[in-house]
Parts: sequence; C-alpha cells; structure tokens
Amino acid sequence: MPEAFDDIVVTVERLLRRVAFIVKRRGRDILVDFGITYPQFNALLVLRDKPDMTMGELCEKLLLACSTATDLIDRMEKNGFLVRNRDAEDRRVIRLAVSEKGKQVITEVLVARRRYVASMLEKLSEDEQTRLAQSLDRLHSLMFSEKVNP
Repeated sequence: MPEAFDDIVVTVERLLRRVAFIVKRRGRDILVDFGITYPQFNALLVLRDKPDMTMGELCEKLLLACSTATDLIDRMEKNGFLVRNRDAEDRRVIRLAVSEKGKQVITEVLVARRRYVASMLEKLSEDEQTRLAQSLDRLHSLMFSEKVNP
C-alpha cells in the first residue's frame, strides 16, 4: 500500500476514536440528567431490543460477570427502570423487562443525544452532511460484514 494510504488510515482511525470518545462522554453527561449510569443505559438498550432476556443472557450480551450484572439489575429495579418477571413455563427462571419509566428514559436520552449530534451537524453544509452519512454507512456495512463473515 502507498504511504499516503497509510497516512489516511492513521488519520481516520484517530478521528473515529476521538469522535467516539466525545460522543460517549457527552452521552454520559446526558445520562446524569436522567439519574442513570452508562452501564444501566446499555442494559436498557439491550433489553429493549430483546425483551424478556434471562439474567444469564444479559450477562453474556453485556460481557459482564453475573455478580456484576445482578448488582446492576438490582439498582435498575430499585430505580424503576426495569421489572423482573417469573417465566410462565419455568417459575425458577427470571425474565427481565424494561418498565414504562425505563422506556421513557431511553426515548428522552436518545432525543437528547440526537439533539447534540444535530447541533454539530448543523455546522456542516448539506452536502457534507450527506457525504458523511453515506461514508459512515458504507464503513459500517463493511465492518459489519467482516464481523459476520470473518
């Protein structure tokens, strides 16, 4: 590969990392306003996308030890973000579900995050916005297909 390509790779990787860091930091700041932590919010998103997961399934999805996830879920239940339900077929199995309060928090946090991103995108021309979205979409597609089909 030409040296110029190597320079582009270094620049793109660095910028993606920096942008992700800023978005993540701003996202954490937003979460403070809603009384929820970053790990709790991630758990809510996972549970929203796959309702009625068991604790074991959630631990696996979040890559957490079950003891860590149990503490996390206990706090989330105490704060009203989720509910534990016994499985109808096997009463020993506990299923987790996002509560109405949890769903409301997800919606409000995502609106606040998108408002922040919109405030940054407004500083770009319409053409820059379109090209950025297309380029990121294409990069994501390539990375996703690589992950699925290594």
